[in-house]
Amino acid sequence: MSLIKSISGIRGTIGGKVGDNLTPLDVVKFVSAFGTWLQNNKNKKDLTLIIGRDARISGSMVNSLATATLQGLGINVIDLGLSTTPTVEVMVPELNVDGGIILTASHNPKQWNALKLLNEKGEFISGENGAEVLALAESEDFNYADVDDLGKYETRDDAFDIHIQQILDLPMVDVEAIKAKKYKIVLDAVNSTGGIAIPMLLDKLGCETVKLYCEPNGQFPHNPEPLKEHLGDICELVIKENADLGVVVDPDVDRLALIDEKGEMFGEEYTLVAVADYLLKNKNGVAISNLSSSRALRDVAQTHNSEYFASAVGEVNVVNLMKEKNAVIGGEGNGGIIYPELHYGRDSLVGVALFLTHLAKENKTVSELRAGYPSYFMGKKKIELTPEINVDDLLTKMEKEYQNEEVSTVDGVKIDFENNWVHLRRSNTEPIIRIYTEAKSQEEADKLGDDMIAKIKSLI
Repeated sequence: MSLIKSISGIRGTIGGKVGDNLTPLDVVKFVSAFGTWLQNNKNKKDLTLIIGRDARISGSMVNSLATATLQGLGINVIDLGLSTTPTVEVMVPELNVDGGIILTASHNPKQWNALKLLNEKGEFISGENGAEVLALAESEDFNYADVDDLGKYETRDDAFDIHIQQILDLPMVDVEAIKAKKYKIVLDAVNSTGGIAIPMLLDKLGCETVKLYCEPNGQFPHNPEPLKEHLGDICELVIKENADLGVVVDPDVDRLALIDEKGEMFGEEYTLVAVADYLLKNKNGVAISNLSSSRALRDVAQTHNSEYFASAVGEVNVVNLMKEKNAVIGGEGNGGIIYPELHYGRDSLVGVALFLTHLAKENKTVSELRAGYPSYFMGKKKIELTPEINVDDLLTKMEKEYQNEEVSTVDGVKIDFENNWVHLRRSNTEPIIRIYTEAKSQEEADKLGDDMIAKIKSLI
């Protein structure tokens, strides 16, 4: 079974049986539910939604189904075609429409696709609203429009230009400083829409782009999650081209990974750290990440006399805490930059512009910049659960076991020791407890994970 219904959207593999996978009937049902929910909650007759997609193979088919379904409900559609997640998010308030749907399964392999649902602010709908949409989908209580009331359809091809111009206009993006450096940058866009958008941005910033896997045909040449083990080709090409850095984005361009001039990973966790360093150096404020992100962000915030707070895992949770604390910068350790001066969504394009500004102003190489940050190493382990184990009781026992340490129960149990931390979370999709650790060495991080597994087993 490969259909995952979450509060923020519907994700599944293409093909197979209705209700088990993301079939055409499932697309129609869930788009109908979202459209109906909007109609039920808006005090206006004519609704308009923006729709955009990444370049995966199924995108055109899913787009046709979703668009026609919205029109069938009497909802107008503005179709951006090939786009990015942050571009759709920016365009919703830009065009003053009622919401949006992004067709992307983010870093999942090519057989996956998804419907990501946006409110009128261009932000992911809340958990409460998502639950209401899922309930409507189950009830199938839809009322489609008569022939004279079908929704209108139009396309736009200027969304990237608008998004990029908004980035260039940001006071903290120094276009001239970047242009003066004439950076040579290798880009791996995993044959999706980053191959269109990122070169457009880099051209405006006076950079030379060496394209690797930038044809938006949805044929992912490697696992699309931007992790070290998948990025050997770009690491080699950065060295071969004598480039200043490498830029890697996932299929929908909301995650940003960087490669230094030596062909080494900058570290996904450190994309946010570097951008926060630049912003907090210029404006004291608050930085936000989730509980499973690196302690390095907290360290950098403290060096600038700024505050750091951690949210539960999940972009919606990060955004909610950013709003509560009026944060200057936030995001997730997977390379997701959220810069509220532009919009409340992970955005690789603004991440690139802010990082290059920082790099230019520091007048350092990428490796020199990275060397200036605290070095932490992360470990990820898991422990299998049997049906008779009460996970809540188990996590409560772990909380009491380490009550003399700094403990957070915002999302599972996170224990902050003096020199390392561990985060225990129940998986939403598998019968396991995930164990995330971070320490000053990989060996220490892995040992901490093993120690926690032993401690959990002793409490079962």
